[in-house]
Amino acid sequence: MSKSAQELAKERQARIEAAMNLEVPDRVPLRGVGGDIIPAYAGITQQEFCYDYDKAIKAVEKFLKDFPFDWPSGSIPGLDGRVFSVAFSEFPEVAAGTTFISGPMHDVLGDKYYRFPGNETDVNATPQFVGGTFMEPDEYDELIEDPVKFVTEKVLPRACANLATPRQAMATWVKLGMEFNRFSAAGRQIGMISASLGYPSIRMGGAYAPLDIIGDFLRGITNTVLDIRRYPDKVKKATEALVEPIINYALSYKKLGMNLVMIPLHLNEYLSPKLYKEFYWPTLKEVILRLGKEGVKSWVFFEGHHEQHLETILELPKGWGVAYFEKTDVVKAKEVLKGHTCVVGGIPISLLVGGTHERIKEYVKNLLEQVKPGGGFILSPNIGTAPAETPLENLTALIEAVELYG
Repeated sequence: MSKSAQELAKERQARIEAAMNLEVPDRVPLRGVGGDIIPAYAGITQQEFCYDYDKAIKAVEKFLKDFPFDWPSGSIPGLDGRVFSVAFSEFPEVAAGTTFISGPMHDVLGDKYYRFPGNETDVNATPQFVGGTFMEPDEYDELIEDPVKFVTEKVLPRACANLATPRQAMATWVKLGMEFNRFSAAGRQIGMISASLGYPSIRMGGAYAPLDIIGDFLRGITNTVLDIRRYPDKVKKATEALVEPIINYALSYKKLGMNLVMIPLHLNEYLSPKLYKEFYWPTLKEVILRLGKEGVKSWVFFEGHHEQHLETILELPKGWGVAYFEKTDVVKAKEVLKGHTCVVGGIPISLLVGGTHERIKEYVKNLLEQVKPGGGFILSPNIGTAPAETPLENLTALIEAVELYG
């Protein structure tokens, strides 16, 4: 007999929560993919997926029905907007809406951070974050003195054409609020569809590493890496100044009933262990610890290679949150973090794109034999988005492999 949606959701939720709490679930949970494969499967363009919410909702529904992961990643595309979250950190009812910037929001802002399909790129191109340099090195003191004021009054008018003057800004913020409502309504509709299909409600808010705010949105990555050597004291003070607005922004989600925030790391791979421990880790650690004291766990996406920094995670308290790895060997990560941190990842997206049914099953079997014992592991593709050309049968093979060996 088939299970009801409520029974499925309860079963999947228990499985995921057990792994996150370092326990042994009934089987290893499987987190799914989203991204380019969803519009391709639904027969719509990337532009339609980003801009036509009705078509996007139907595309996500079709994908969620046909590929039943424990924890799906299907959603309408949005690119990282944490600089706006810093600007609105004193207004929690607004800050939570700025974590992701959708295509229509991008058009309203006229910003230089993003490229969306059918706008700056081809109609079937993937939405892109390009960042930029919108702060000069002699402005670190202003950032340190009042990061919210500096970002709001200096950075955003430079980065967003439609915030260039106070009169433009007034109209832009009103229009952006309207887009927040449309985007949120579409998200709620996808949430209801997900519940009707038996998916658990595990909602994540957002936070950020302070140095990544500087690298992604203010100085650009290249300049930030150079600033570490040219102006080390100012960079440290700037990251320390950014902690408070990031905490305030992240806690806005707690008021919405979310006790889990996602923190994607970007500069971690660019720094040696010495520089990482000196400039990056102290303030990231402070953000995680302070959120933990408020009852909010962190889901940290350790992008790139993080092997050289693995031991620092042990400085956090047991059960602090979740470590999701992109290129780091999860077998090694599980050995280091077993009994301390839930580990997520393990499936190279290249395997899903270029592998065969048999190869995927064999890979999953071998991997789970090494990482399954002791619990505290969630199997996931190493990035949450799959290319449009990903063979659909490979997603099915992944689901079947976890059923067999998980």
